[in-house]
Amino acid sequence: MGLIAIIGGTGVCDAAMLDTVRERQMDTFYGKIHYIQGTYKGKDVIFLPRHGKLHSIPPHLINYRANILGLKRLGVTAILSTTAVGSLNREFKPNEFVLPDQFIDFTKNRHTSFFDGGANGVVHVDMTEPYCYSLRSAVITASQILSGYTVHSGGVYVCTEGPRFETPAEIKMYEKLGGDLVGMTNVPEVCLAREAEMCYATVSMVTNFAAGISPAALTHSEVVECMEQNSQRLRELLMKTVEIYDSDMDCECRHALREYGGFMV
Repeated sequence: MGLIAIIGGTGVCDAAMLDTVRERQMDTFYGKIHYIQGTYKGKDVIFLPRHGKLHSIPPHLINYRANILGLKRLGVTAILSTTAVGSLNREFKPNEFVLPDQFIDFTKNRHTSFFDGGANGVVHVDMTEPYCYSLRSAVITASQILSGYTVHSGGVYVCTEGPRFETPAEIKMYEKLGGDLVGMTNVPEVCLAREAEMCYATVSMVTNFAAGISPAALTHSEVVECMEQNSQRLRELLMKTVEIYDSDMDCECRHALREYGGFMV
């Protein structure tokens, strides 16, 4: 049976939600990962804190390749990730959730692929639909079962390098390019998940309007406060999705490297 993984911050990865909890670590070719494994209503679930156990790793230094490869080696077939984002779209308001369906990559110094030549060769993976439609649909269904949830289906996630916030001029540019949300962690995570032939969807929590749109200067404490206020709602949404999602269902995401003979790293 395929496992479901949740990648998020320490507020999201709450082991209290799981039964038979075990904290573990795994060595991969790219480095070590630390994760929590347990069960939820009979399903095996893995929590992976993206920024480390103590939230000490900034976005541009996260070992994305180790995280995704480790989850793949553990038997994960579907990943639900969480992201805190600023909104460029006035219809996406603070405290609301968005399920991106596209991204624009403005990162600069990150390893974005498992296939850098050499022993792994070169692979050109299709990203026409970067976020899994089936997994996104499960989140929408979960939000409909629950009450009091505003979840927008679709949106363009602009990923910046960080760790600084963006300037108003940059936000204006991203807006003109069609961006709806801005964050620092979704790329290359989504790209690596596709290369590893795993279903992947992001639940973005809007914490604020972006610079130049927000009437006040942005602060990290503002983001943290919003996440803390909504962490319980976010956890409920994620776990309801885990409950109803069939991690063994076939999906095109799991055949993304078909023409290359599958994911062999």
